[in-house]
Amino acid sequence: MRSLFPSGRPVLYLAPMQDVTDLPFMRVMHEYGGADIYVTEYFRVHNDSRPNAWILRSIDENPTGRPVFAQMIGQDIPALVKTAKALLEHPVAGIDLNLGCPAPVVCNKEAGGGLLRNLPKVDRILGALRDAIPTRFTVKTRIGYHDHAEFPLLLETFRKHAIDALVIHGRTVQERYSTPVHPDCVKMAVEALPCPVIANGNVVDTATGIAYLEQSKAAGLMVGRGAIRNPWLFDQLRAAFEGREGLVPRCRDLLGYVVRLYEELAASVGERFDPVGHVQRMKKTMIFVTQGHDPDFEFRVRRAKTPEDFHSACRDHLDRDDPVPAAPQEDSRVFCGFSELLSASQA
Repeated sequence: MRSLFPSGRPVLYLAPMQDVTDLPFMRVMHEYGGADIYVTEYFRVHNDSRPNAWILRSIDENPTGRPVFAQMIGQDIPALVKTAKALLEHPVAGIDLNLGCPAPVVCNKEAGGGLLRNLPKVDRILGALRDAIPTRFTVKTRIGYHDHAEFPLLLETFRKHAIDALVIHGRTVQERYSTPVHPDCVKMAVEALPCPVIANGNVVDTATGIAYLEQSKAAGLMVGRGAIRNPWLFDQLRAAFEGREGLVPRCRDLLGYVVRLYEELAASVGERFDPVGHVQRMKKTMIFVTQGHDPDFEFRVRRAKTPEDFHSACRDHLDRDDPVPAAPQEDSRVFCGFSELLSASQA
């Protein structure tokens, strides 16, 4: 199979985030430079499931011209195999298995990160999917369920199966998003596995992305929350890889991004557009966008109920020429521990 990795520099993935990184978001993200590789929101797989039609549109109508992987989550082996084969009938670059989602509703069903408590089951799933998938098969994982000391045993399981890439969110399931990442675990995987290893978690700007790569020796980065907050981040990272100065967006540019995303999401639902519901949908994105700005920005967005409330909050805080803050605030509720990457690089 031809490599999907760009020659001479680390590869950049957009991380899948449920109910956020959908087709409209992919379209908007691509307008700002976008990732090298995209991964769909996860397809929930169980005994009588079928691939979600809305998520399939991210594949069939992929607006980026770049590879997109279909991600599955579940623990029913026959259903996973059946779904993988169905997804391969669509123009996917490959199939990805989610072993990292920390949401309790997922883990309680022994899916996503919850499977990391049952390595024999992980072994059986990987074996069955590898046998069933003739093209690229990749995995997104965390470094353990309770403790990162579990990671060496998890790596032994991955080594048994010829996966084509491993994306590692450098936290345990129980750490969720509230601690620094463990780049040493990512580096351990780089040294142990024959496939490319991609580092994920805590990349909030160019400096943290470069630091994570330096400490982990990974073949690339997967970025989710940081790219939602700053859609120029992928192009800024490419500029850093090439020794160029990256774009410094202004708050008014960020306002344009928010308006563009609002309009794209509204257009995607057509006649079913509900103004109040749409504001609630935008909050799933804005929780990240507001970080690093005046706390009143997040306060007003969280309490917005109508489009007028929402747009006035955005205009009041972003309709100016000041540079967008390069990183979130250190005590952000949704970006935690990222400064540790910089401290380790400077030590």
